[in-house]
Amino acid sequence: MSLKVPKAQNVQLFKEGYKHLQGLEDAVLRNIQAVAELSDLVRTSFGPNGRNKLVINHLGKLFVTSDAATIIREIEVVHPAAKLLVMASQAQEAEMGDSTNSVMILAGELLKKAEHLLIMGLHPSEIIKGYELASAKALAELETLSTSSLPTPPTKATLATALKPAIASKQYGYEDKLADLVAEAALTVMPPNPKNFNVDNVRVVKIMGGNLAGSKVVRGMVFGKEPEGIIKKVKKAKVAVYTCGIDISQTETKGTVLIKNADEMLNFTRGEEQHLEKIFKEIADSGVKVIIAGSTVGELALHYLNRMNIAVLKVLSKFDLRRLCRVVNATPLARLGAPTPEEAGFVDVFETTEIGGDRVTVLRQVVEGDPDFDASAQDARSEKTRTATIVLRGATQNRLDDLERAVDDGVNVIKALLKDPRLVPGAGATELELAKRVEAYGSGLKGLSQHAVRRWAQALEVVPRTLAENALGGGEGNEVVSRLWAKHEGPGGEAWGVDVEAETDGTLLATENEILDSLAAKQWAIKLATEAATSVLSVDSIIMSRPAGGPKIPQQSGNWDED
Repeated sequence: MSLKVPKAQNVQLFKEGYKHLQGLEDAVLRNIQAVAELSDLVRTSFGPNGRNKLVINHLGKLFVTSDAATIIREIEVVHPAAKLLVMASQAQEAEMGDSTNSVMILAGELLKKAEHLLIMGLHPSEIIKGYELASAKALAELETLSTSSLPTPPTKATLATALKPAIASKQYGYEDKLADLVAEAALTVMPPNPKNFNVDNVRVVKIMGGNLAGSKVVRGMVFGKEPEGIIKKVKKAKVAVYTCGIDISQTETKGTVLIKNADEMLNFTRGEEQHLEKIFKEIADSGVKVIIAGSTVGELALHYLNRMNIAVLKVLSKFDLRRLCRVVNATPLARLGAPTPEEAGFVDVFETTEIGGDRVTVLRQVVEGDPDFDASAQDARSEKTRTATIVLRGATQNRLDDLERAVDDGVNVIKALLKDPRLVPGAGATELELAKRVEAYGSGLKGLSQHAVRRWAQALEVVPRTLAENALGGGEGNEVVSRLWAKHEGPGGEAWGVDVEAETDGTLLATENEILDSLAAKQWAIKLATEAATSVLSVDSIIMSRPAGGPKIPQQSGNWDED
């Protein structure tokens, strides 16, 4: 018989203040609960009838939106497992710019389904294996579900049709108007090879007042301020862009001047005035009619520029300055002086117009079909514009921010579709069809992983169910989902989806009603949601150290100059 050695009581493994949670009860189920809570939070914002959330972030800024990406960016999630989910949906936002909410909902639902299996005693590794099998099967089946694709080159009508479902999920009821605006702006900046389409070339300027019907697309850039000088309109002008201040340069050392009589007093500032006049004379002689300043414009400099009929516009954001250089084809200069012919840009129209009560400055290039297009005066320099600006009108700042998010999503959808033009039926039809096929696949498997595969298939049903519940209420939602199952069982039932307007029995043919989603976005959503769910499941203990002391550094969300 072996000797029992007494164990030292309470051996301390970690430093003071560490938290260690382990085991099924403490770690896994608790993680699942946290993730389920997060996905329930954004679940009510899903689809065209999604509810808005009112979020106030740590800086006290107010957001009213149903855009999942914005909601989770502004609420600071601290639970480590829920953070995994947030990262997955941010990856979706970076990759596709749309369907972030599907990732959250799907991952949350996958974990809820896994919870039953864990309680019944299935090992997490079996569930993970099943989930990965199911995900691979679903992605393979998804390839076969594409019903149509975006034609090349795209036209305004086809682009608008493809955009509507994405925009409707943010701004239901306004999708026609917004899709038209986005499609028009995207076609304006579409390069000869559509795969090189740059999202950054579609800008949004928000001007308070009026309503959405007053919004329009302007070719070129719009700035919400007036030019500095008295010249407000210039046509066919050379443009110089300066990043330095347009003013008398200050010397680095301080000097003392002794003035003996009145003449010296009068001549004292004359020298620098003449020097400044000489510089601006050179600039004017090189043919420059418009100056864009990246920082201050001095009083004296402004006086000379007005005398020489040169328009001055101050653009303080360096990002906008960079975009502007791309539009007018200029090189930003760091010194004051006449630009060389290569450094100077060219703009067809520089004008100040009034939109609502606000005066804005527009720089645009004219193309054929514009009222002020003059074929005889065309020269090699006026090339097709590289930027389009959507001028959005709305009653409140929050409304404008939300419209901007919808436009942003729309532009991202175009970018995704130009890479991969395939479209699948929307309205939850694709998810339900995949659920049906994966369920059939799971039934034919042997071993314990079949349970997980079938649970994965049931989890996919959450998409049509959420759409129906948000639109028609919980009880009716169940009815609609069961009707959909019945229709999908029949031949050719792949495209039946949820009818959020419930004109008949709550179901419709997605393809006939032109509710189509990007195949690539669905692909990524399924991949990322399954990955997030499996990584949460594979955790069995959480070790948290005590946060470091000292004051918290204020974190700024995103880029500080993101406008």
